[in-house]
Amino acid sequence: MGMKIAAVNSSEAAVAAAEEELVVVREYDEEKDKEGVEEMERLCDIGEGGKPSIVADLLGDPICRVRHFPSHIMLVAEYGEKKEIVGVIRGCVKTVTRGNSLYVKLAYILGLRVSPSHRRLGIGKKLVQNLEEWCKQNGAEYVYMATDCTNEASINLFTTKCAYTKFRTPTMLVQPVHAHYKPLGSGVAIVKLDPALAESIYRRVFANSEFFPKDIDNILCNNLSLGTFMALPKKCLPKWDPKTGILPPSFAIMSIWSTKQLFRLQVKGVSKLTYACCMASRVVDAWMPWLMLPSFPDVFRQFWVYFLYGLHMEGKNGSRLMKSLCAFAHNMGRDDDGCGAVLAEVGHRDPVREVIPHWRKFSLSDLWCMKKLGDSNEGSTDGRFGPLDWMKSRPSSPLIFVDPRDI
Repeated sequence: MGMKIAAVNSSEAAVAAAEEELVVVREYDEEKDKEGVEEMERLCDIGEGGKPSIVADLLGDPICRVRHFPSHIMLVAEYGEKKEIVGVIRGCVKTVTRGNSLYVKLAYILGLRVSPSHRRLGIGKKLVQNLEEWCKQNGAEYVYMATDCTNEASINLFTTKCAYTKFRTPTMLVQPVHAHYKPLGSGVAIVKLDPALAESIYRRVFANSEFFPKDIDNILCNNLSLGTFMALPKKCLPKWDPKTGILPPSFAIMSIWSTKQLFRLQVKGVSKLTYACCMASRVVDAWMPWLMLPSFPDVFRQFWVYFLYGLHMEGKNGSRLMKSLCAFAHNMGRDDDGCGAVLAEVGHRDPVREVIPHWRKFSLSDLWCMKKLGDSNEGSTDGRFGPLDWMKSRPSSPLIFVDPRDI
């Protein structure tokens, strides 16, 4: 009996190996591959068993999610003689902090998808391995990926088959945009900062954080960034002179990134009853905004989101000021017809995590998995900041800077 099982397993392995040989991974060619990639991703978006799902429309640009990184790539997997596109993966390389003001070259993997009809053939692993080689060639010392903590298939692929290690667990906080405006709070002034001033402040307050991008200036000046805003007590506003470089004793700061020109989302597969209840709450909220009902936005048609990044607060009034900033961002989204939610992702030990308004039902814990590429000993040469290997060192700060280009 044991011999029969061994023979079956050997046969299955041989078939899998033969199937894998039929797969060719190469760089994405927009002119030749766009239609095939869109069709493959459409098949991946089809929900199973009528379960609700969120579908993304990349607005005719499959590479949009990495296009805003200076160094980026998209790979496709072709299968068989017909060269059918059955998988895609995107990646980029950037320079970020690893804590203690030390910078490293880091690669980020995102957008891995394999056609439902071609799964369990090793295509996902092959795409990851090919992308890792590109990352090495572009000087990356580490590579990481992000996924929902409940995505067992993705976690298994990266940790078991590709030797990644579970590294950080930030939290994605989701606040639906209601039909009513949120009050900003009394005695609070909100000012829009010049990108150069915002850059200066961010480089100071996130110096010891992890994942802070060296090219923050490019992010702040990107046309998808709607601006950087600071909240401070009104009584402090006349006394604060940004030119001195001295920050107010109490303040909160954040920047807003819009996905409006990047991609659109849409919820599909909900029951008629759920749809009716959600739309009814919206109608009541629009008719009677003074009640401030927590209505549900119309996410059943295409919508975009605002992503809040660079969130930081200081001083005894910091929490109240951060809440005012979040209300301000919500109201911006409320005035931008089609904005369905305001999102923020922060480290699980970051103080702002307890302050940011969100709906627990739609918020989730992310898992970031990391892998060291090669034998590089980056950072301090004398070990003053702990182990030279980022993955073995303790975080020097509870702050994680989440790059808006990563979403």
